[in-house]
Amino acid sequence: MHVHHTVVDSPLGELTLVGEGTALLGLYFDGHLRTPRLSDLGPRTSEGFDEVRHQLDEYFAGKRRAFEVELAPRGSAFEKSVWALLMSIPYGETRTYGQLAAELGDPGAAQAVGNANGWNPISIIVPCHRVVGSQGRLTGYAGGLERKRFLLELEGPSPEEDGRLF
Repeated sequence: MHVHHTVVDSPLGELTLVGEGTALLGLYFDGHLRTPRLSDLGPRTSEGFDEVRHQLDEYFAGKRRAFEVELAPRGSAFEKSVWALLMSIPYGETRTYGQLAAELGDPGAAQAVGNANGWNPISIIVPCHRVVGSQGRLTGYAGGLERKRFLLELEGPSPEEDGRLF
């Protein structure tokens, strides 16, 4: 197995997809705060990312609420436990760092949860954008707060579902 990557267009700009075999290792925004070095991404290819591209297209079109792709994020045991918890946050909902820390059994670990959230290598699919500050404030996002706002609005209720008239 070898690491490889491709770059795809999205409503949020270019996304770099990193894979190894059939597993997705990373999904990074252009200008992402924690993008790996180019040498760690392996060669650029368009092969092997068709299903991820398809599911991302469906997601951005509002037709997909959950992803079904093989994921293999690299991180510490604690980071992986936080990322697994992120996957349990339902589409259209948010949680606070404190709520996630409590779910992990350590209510005082909100800052550690925030740090692990910030190192999530698979943006969008592992939905770190669904984590907000204690008062529901938009806080740090490796892809930038405008992208976080876009994703939360995309997942929010449509005006018809929300009961709004305009």
